[in-house]
Amino acid sequence: MDRQELVKEIFAKKTFLCVGLDTDIDKMPACIKDDKDAIFNFNKAIIDATAPYCVAYKPNIAFYECYGLSGLDAFIKTVNYIRGVYPHHLIIADAKRGDIGNTSKMYAKTFFEEINVDALTVAPYMGEDSLTPFLEYKDKWTIVLALTSNKGSHDFQLTEDKNGKRLFETVLTKTQQWGTPNNMMYVVGATQGKMFQDIRALAPDHFLLVPGVGAQGGSLQEVCKYGITKDCGLLVNSSRGIIYAGHDEHFDEAARDKAKELQEQMATELDKLK
Repeated sequence: MDRQELVKEIFAKKTFLCVGLDTDIDKMPACIKDDKDAIFNFNKAIIDATAPYCVAYKPNIAFYECYGLSGLDAFIKTVNYIRGVYPHHLIIADAKRGDIGNTSKMYAKTFFEEINVDALTVAPYMGEDSLTPFLEYKDKWTIVLALTSNKGSHDFQLTEDKNGKRLFETVLTKTQQWGTPNNMMYVVGATQGKMFQDIRALAPDHFLLVPGVGAQGGSLQEVCKYGITKDCGLLVNSSRGIIYAGHDEHFDEAARDKAKELQEQMATELDKLK
């Protein structure tokens, strides 16, 4: 999915919601957790319920790898299901890959060719040769970690050099030498608030993948106030707040209601751009 298609979907559906599929069997309702194919069937129910209200899905690979081959099989089945039934939804593999060039090349081949997701989160710490193998793929997105929402983000991302430039700002300026707003996004946590102003000063046109709305306490309105652009420029992710909204056999309906609630808030923010 290219940028033009993504922007078109956002404004057509009046949403920039990304549903995170951080699927944990221990947190599933009892009615499904003992299912032989529990992970995929849970995902399928969540996807079918929320598809009208979102433009992207983001399965976090760690939640599948921890179950071994059966988990990876569920991950691939989930990707294939979205691709086949909801082909206009962006599929983001949240894997945070990034290694020396030859290794990154294999990661890129895995996710962009073999599994065929649209986008992949990557860690930029190892520099240019760790990112360029991902950026070489046409109509695929490389999503670079920039300023995250976790407590530990302060340990490195906010450290300053001798000129007062913070590390995340170096990441933003340097990576733009390798990618463009048409093939690269940045991860910026919703809990960062006014920091979105600093992000937009350096990356005014790139899409931002924004986790942290919902369970982590980030404010959608504050994210939009400082981060939205004429093309929207945001994909706001909610995982636990949607997929674990219900605790009984009606879990899919609860997920639908939460997704719809966020979509309605997003429609209001998009209307302000007119």
